[in-house]
Amino acid sequence: MAFDGVPDEGAAIPDPRVMSEAEARALDAAIGPIPWEVPPVGTEAVRYRVPSGELAGWALGDPDGPRIVLVPGATGSKEDFVLMLPLLARAGFRVEVIDLAGQFQSAEAGPERLLPPRERYDHELFVDDLVAVLGAGRAPAHLLGYSFAGTVAQLAAVRHPELVASLTLLTVPPVSGHVFRKASGYYGLLSVVSMTVGPRGGAGILAWGIRTNKNHVDAQRHGFVMRRLEVTRWSSVVDIFRLMARTPDLADEVRALRIPKLVAFGSHDLWSSRAHRRYAARIGARTAEYPTGHSPCETAPHQLVRDMVRTIAAGPAPAPAPPTSVE
Repeated sequence: MAFDGVPDEGAAIPDPRVMSEAEARALDAAIGPIPWEVPPVGTEAVRYRVPSGELAGWALGDPDGPRIVLVPGATGSKEDFVLMLPLLARAGFRVEVIDLAGQFQSAEAGPERLLPPRERYDHELFVDDLVAVLGAGRAPAHLLGYSFAGTVAQLAAVRHPELVASLTLLTVPPVSGHVFRKASGYYGLLSVVSMTVGPRGGAGILAWGIRTNKNHVDAQRHGFVMRRLEVTRWSSVVDIFRLMARTPDLADEVRALRIPKLVAFGSHDLWSSRAHRRYAARIGARTAEYPTGHSPCETAPHQLVRDMVRTIAAGPAPAPAPPTSVE
């Protein structure tokens, strides 16, 4: 079974390169329940050999086209980008997506497989894995990091700029240190809880929010998310939560990268629009805001892909003077 990746069965996949903003919004508004676990037509299942083991992935599009790599965040997976894949392929890209080590179909990848073995998932594990993925195909590649993976993507880009042609940060923590201290609503409680009961307790609250559908997704999406959570390695979730409590400040190093950069976020994200815009100014990135929450890749894929394609085509943004203070 395969999914064509468009809201109306049998409809042609639109070309983001010529799509107007109004058209993109209308197409996003038309998205209904979809089979999240079904890859788009023509998708190849791939496996990447990386330092922590093997990562599961999908690939779609012209093998000779410019390469773009999409990386999901904590408790996420390649399926989070199922609506974006056919759009990016239609725009001429060779698009590749992965499951992070410990997550979903990459659950067996972990620190015990490193040489020498380590006890925990850490930034270096995720960065080294991503560098291996980027190095496994045509480079430099365009790179998108979603949420926690945005920190990983920034670390990979500043350490190996020769591998990254552009950088899209999707609802990425726009602050350093304990990033949940600036989050709003339910997620803001994670900071208070984690400071009291530690990363394991904080990760437990995060999982409770997923199980009780605090994101208010439809039944089909929630069913998939629950199945994914059951096979994701719990220690990876705890360790990622621990890492998000000490997120490095990479703004100056990312700012120095003379590549196209985009900070994309929802108006109802965990972090305020103001915080996202301030971080974009710090790194010299363009911004794109959507009337959604933490997951524009699911709820505004046409708008997001359109903005990514336009950002890549426009080249590096002019570097404004950095703000005098950081939120």
